[in-house]
Amino acid sequence: MGALDGKVAVVTGSGRGIGRGIALLYATEGAKVIVNDPGVAVDGSGHDEGPAAQVVNEIKEAGGEATANFDSVAEFTGGENIIRQAVDTYGRIDILVNPAGILRDRMVFNMTHQEWDDVIAVHLKGHFNTIKPASVLMRQQRYGRIINFSSSSGLIGNTGQANYGAAKAGIGGMTRVLARDLGRYGVTVNSISPGAATRMTQSVPDAARELRSQAGISSLSSEQVSQFTRREPEDVAPMAVFLASDDAWNINGEIFYVNGGHVGITSHPIAQKTVFKEGHWEMSELDDAVHNVLLKDKPNPAPPRDDVELPGRDIPGKALS
Repeated sequence: MGALDGKVAVVTGSGRGIGRGIALLYATEGAKVIVNDPGVAVDGSGHDEGPAAQVVNEIKEAGGEATANFDSVAEFTGGENIIRQAVDTYGRIDILVNPAGILRDRMVFNMTHQEWDDVIAVHLKGHFNTIKPASVLMRQQRYGRIINFSSSSGLIGNTGQANYGAAKAGIGGMTRVLARDLGRYGVTVNSISPGAATRMTQSVPDAARELRSQAGISSLSSEQVSQFTRREPEDVAPMAVFLASDDAWNINGEIFYVNGGHVGITSHPIAQKTVFKEGHWEMSELDDAVHNVLLKDKPNPAPPRDDVELPGRDIPGKALS
């Protein structure tokens, strides 16, 4: 007996990568799966029905049930169509998983409005476009599992990904809010921040990786990366199954790091240190409190280059590096 027997699941972007691994394991665990993927390139261009159709064939050949969907989550009508197809085909929607995504990496001073809008549309708006119609049905049936996909780019930061990072940070915030909105109706909302070798990660130029490393702003240190002997997309799937299972009924509003064999829980953003005074702060008081209390021993993630002249840079106690 599978962990998801009798459940109906929608997995966006599941023609390849992490989504594909989740769709295949969901089917193995007994779920009926809507395999959504418009078959776009990493940057969101193009259309190919082949990837989703191939995953459906794999599931059926293994004895499972699945149906392909080729709508784009970037459009609200696309999100509605995906959820409607689940209900029309299998009678209900129990699980929604949102790994669909694209990349348009560029430094913010070179980024175009279109590159910003396209990434926000697929990731942040794309989550809303599927969650809104699914949540209406899940609330009515008093049951549901929503599993979102955030990223260390948004939770920690990654250079050259202002659009992607903003979307992924927004998904983290959305997850916490929706958990409060829907938890009372028996619907849990959690998020996964994955680490895996996929088309998207492989598309990041080596030069960009090197610049991030030199600046000390990689999302993972070289020591941490070396721990992950496995970074297969399929390794994210077991956690997605667990969060969708009945065993996870009381897990809500959490963000999990999943990377190879490593599973971790994030801490919610709260004040690490606090300073307080009665009344209005003077600038000199804030100068002392921020530098010598709040940010004491806390490095600047990307300090200015040596050829940048900044007032106050040589003042003792002001160099946060």
